[in-house]
Amino acid sequence: MAKRSAGAGTPASTALAAAGIPFTLHPYEHDPAAPSYGLEAAEALGVDPERVFKTLLADTELGIVVGVVPVTGMLDLKALAAAVGAKRAGMADPAVAERRTGYVVGGISPIGQKTQHVTVVDETAQLFDTVFVSGGRRGLDVELAPADLLAATGGIYAAIAKEGA
Repeated sequence: MAKRSAGAGTPASTALAAAGIPFTLHPYEHDPAAPSYGLEAAEALGVDPERVFKTLLADTELGIVVGVVPVTGMLDLKALAAAVGAKRAGMADPAVAERRTGYVVGGISPIGQKTQHVTVVDETAQLFDTVFVSGGRRGLDVELAPADLLAATGGIYAAIAKEGA
């Protein structure tokens, strides 16, 4: 996997390049009418949807927490709260998510966010040599090793996904 820092210029690719983490950028033609940005990415890139992860922000009494789960599933808010030692979690308001990350909904990357957040990656990421996450804009994914995703976000693994998209 080649390290790429030119072309996209998103905070995610800049952060990965600065950290010396190998990654590959995968741009694709984004359809604004797509019902699921993550499933759209998987189809456009010809990748197993289980390897494509979406980034969701949740609000807890401990602050904003980032959950990274396969696009084929949903974020289990109770499991996310338990993973970070919170009593409960609810989905963050999209405007708050955009403000805190510096990205737009549908293009929120877990990497290079404006504000560093506690990040939890679903443990299924470890099943793959590489996974795909948003590169910081709609129509751009980053492929990297799950361990490198943890390194880039300071995250942890936990079982935070449940079935259903």
